[in-house]
Amino acid sequence: MFKLQIRTASDAPQTRELDPGIYKLGRSIWSDIRIKSSHLLKHHMTLAIQEDGFKLIALGELEVNGRPAQSLMTPESGTHCRVGDVELTFLHSYKTAEELLDEEDDRIQARQTTTSESTPSAPAAPYRPETPAMSPTPQDIEETRVWTATKKALQKAILEKMDLYKRGIIDGLNDEDLRAEATDTAQSILAGQQIDVPPHLNKRRLIQETVAESIGLGPLEPLLADSSVSEIMVNGPNQIYIERNGKIERSTTRFTGDSSLLSVIERIVSPLGRRIDEGSPMVDARLKDGSRVNAIIPPLSLIGPVVTIRKFSTEKYNLDRLVDFGSLNPEMARFLEICVRHRKNIVVCGGTGSGKTTFLNALSDCIPNYERIVTIEDAAELQLAQEHVISLESRPANVEKTGEVTIRDLVKNSLRMRPDRIIVGECRGAEALDMLQAMNTGHEGSMTTAHSNSPRDLLSRLEVMVLMSGMDLPVRVIREQIASAVDIIVHQSRFSDGRRRVTSIVEVDGMEEDVVLMQKLFEFRQSSIGEDGRLHGEFKSLGIAPRFYTELQEAGVELDRSIFMSTSKETSTC
Repeated sequence: MFKLQIRTASDAPQTRELDPGIYKLGRSIWSDIRIKSSHLLKHHMTLAIQEDGFKLIALGELEVNGRPAQSLMTPESGTHCRVGDVELTFLHSYKTAEELLDEEDDRIQARQTTTSESTPSAPAAPYRPETPAMSPTPQDIEETRVWTATKKALQKAILEKMDLYKRGIIDGLNDEDLRAEATDTAQSILAGQQIDVPPHLNKRRLIQETVAESIGLGPLEPLLADSSVSEIMVNGPNQIYIERNGKIERSTTRFTGDSSLLSVIERIVSPLGRRIDEGSPMVDARLKDGSRVNAIIPPLSLIGPVVTIRKFSTEKYNLDRLVDFGSLNPEMARFLEICVRHRKNIVVCGGTGSGKTTFLNALSDCIPNYERIVTIEDAAELQLAQEHVISLESRPANVEKTGEVTIRDLVKNSLRMRPDRIIVGECRGAEALDMLQAMNTGHEGSMTTAHSNSPRDLLSRLEVMVLMSGMDLPVRVIREQIASAVDIIVHQSRFSDGRRRVTSIVEVDGMEEDVVLMQKLFEFRQSSIGEDGRLHGEFKSLGIAPRFYTELQEAGVELDRSIFMSTSKETSTC
């Protein structure tokens, strides 16, 4: 039996007995339950009652036991809700889904205890070390099949039951409330035994994973919450790999199928106004926390939907932190800080996953706070600590193949925004020409990253990227632009032990005939490999100060040349 007690300041208390159904509450004469109060909207809330529970959705203000709320699902009997001078009290014989689930857990625990007491204990099995490459047993395969089938059944039941509350009721819920709604619904389904669930399954984990896969990011959620995971690679619904501490390992989690993985991809890209389907099977996007996402689906992918997520680091790195990690030594960090503060143009280069963006973030921390900075990226990853920062992000073409805004368009536009410095997340095409021109025309101190295998290889790549702009320029002219624009090249590498290190810092020293001259200032020299697989080496200065040191000293700037006379062995154990 369900009863609703209504008290107002002007009318006598009333009690309504309600059968299962959907009721509108408000001050309108068309409301199913009319409450005469100026504090209520004409249609203030909706009450959906079912055989095993009920749901209240507020369209206006609502307090539950003194706290603001937007929804309420099968609370304890006697719960009070208030809107202005109106007080609602729910009286019912329902048990909450949480209470029913707890009772079932208690019954299972008692049954297991009784079984263990009546069965003589077996002798302890001999110890066998775990082997990570061990093939799954038939029992493991069967447990996985049962788990996946149960998740599919629960997911279907959740969607069907939530639809009974009318889609219009829950359309206005935010992500947090929608997740709470789905969790309560799942608890209610399991507590009411509306689907067959094997008794040995962990029901709370089942609810958590099913709700995440139904309205969230599924198995990706715990991996995204794990701060030790830096990258997530989904190769179809059954294979998820992660990068932890620079090493790739396989995760035990999986999706229930291709459709579930596709739904997660759509939930990622839809809020950004992007789409993914057979007509547009590739997409770049980012999560709410800034993590970068790339997805590709059939027919281009032959193994099902593939998702790659480069996680957004919540920790702010600076050069001192990177010194602690052993990515470079204090003298190199001091030199790079001088380069940034004295407005030298810097290019950070390296291979994929070598930490270029992280290092660019650390360099940007040295920029004075009073300067106006414009950042340009495909997917916003930079976290600048300065106040005067304008962040720009490129945009792909829409369904009609129009509206595309490229990095090059943003670089051109940024020149009209009176920047002191321009920071491009990555140069990978024609924008390199505009970036070089900006560095040569009053925007000293600008920075960018690019892919390359060495500092010399970077110069070749810059030439190719400039030619991609369609400008028919002689190679000598391009090299003169590069030699004039770029002051310092920082090359990073990811080593076999998973650690990322600055392998060389190079000064671009003009041209001689058709060759761009470069002078190496610092380098990392590997010396040995430990028994644990960790590489050992030393950061070494070549004892040569850059040419701009002389120019700055002639201008009256005192600089410390002792940083070019030291060698430090790598001692960090991070």
